[in-house]
Amino acid sequence: MKFTKMHGIGNDYVYVNCFSEEVACPEETAKFVSDRHFGVGSDGLILIKPSEKADFEMAMYNADGSRGEMCGNGIRCVAKYVYDYGLTDKTRIQVETLAGVKELDLTVENGKVSLVKVNMGSPELSPSKIPVLPVSAEENQIVQSAAENSGRTAVNVPQEAEKREMADNAPQEAEKREMAVNVPLEADGKTYQMTCVSMGNPHCVIFMEEDIRELDLEKIGPSFENHPRFPKRINTEFVNVIDRHTLRMRVWERGSGETLACGTGACATAVAAILNGKTEHDVTVQLLGGDLQICWNGGREPVYMTGPAATVFDGEVMI
Repeated sequence: MKFTKMHGIGNDYVYVNCFSEEVACPEETAKFVSDRHFGVGSDGLILIKPSEKADFEMAMYNADGSRGEMCGNGIRCVAKYVYDYGLTDKTRIQVETLAGVKELDLTVENGKVSLVKVNMGSPELSPSKIPVLPVSAEENQIVQSAAENSGRTAVNVPQEAEKREMADNAPQEAEKREMAVNVPLEADGKTYQMTCVSMGNPHCVIFMEEDIRELDLEKIGPSFENHPRFPKRINTEFVNVIDRHTLRMRVWERGSGETLACGTGACATAVAAILNGKTEHDVTVQLLGGDLQICWNGGREPVYMTGPAATVFDGEVMI
């Protein structure tokens, strides 16, 4: 099987051009190629396929063989691949994913894609659709009280943020009361405050005062991923707020463990920070592998993610 190793700020995948290659069992292939000792070594497998709905289809598989709905870093690499390898000459393309069709704008330098901006779609904030099991009556009261406070969309908003006008397209009051924003979750013997967001895949964002660089994610990550509140498991972001335009994030991804970056996680983190009144609407998210620029204007507006994509090498492996 011919493949290309690529990464988006360290979030690395094995990419296969399914216009010319056939992958009979992607689940097992993903587990094999992801192994960093006996395989190629990656966070998973991404297949680039023909699509009837868009220019291309991205089929993404985690390192454990499970199918993922969406990968922000992965889709940027798909855009780079299809342009750099001559599958398209367009600098605006659409890519079909399990999370819907995404639109991407490509920045080309010296004939190669260097940067990709992705319309990630609107964040999903309804617990039943993320999914996270219904919050308790106590948690509902927290969310409802915050939502009814001057009609604001955020929870525990700082005083200066409370003075801002609510966006014209902000969620309706009924929707706000249902959001899992800044609600308690007990995991690993400790109570955390979580905000849950879906960017086509489920995320639980935890803002922390302690330095996340000191966290033992190998120990606490599985407690979140397999928590009974998350019926489809969860991707968990641990976040420090640096200032109103900057966040530092580490991520524990379901099916892969800690990765150097997660595009959908960075988007979910920015959305959670804005909902909680911690940042402005344009945010730099600092990940272990590099930075992503995230913009969200609130409500049902789409989240935009901008970041690089890189090719590491081409290869061939026996399956």
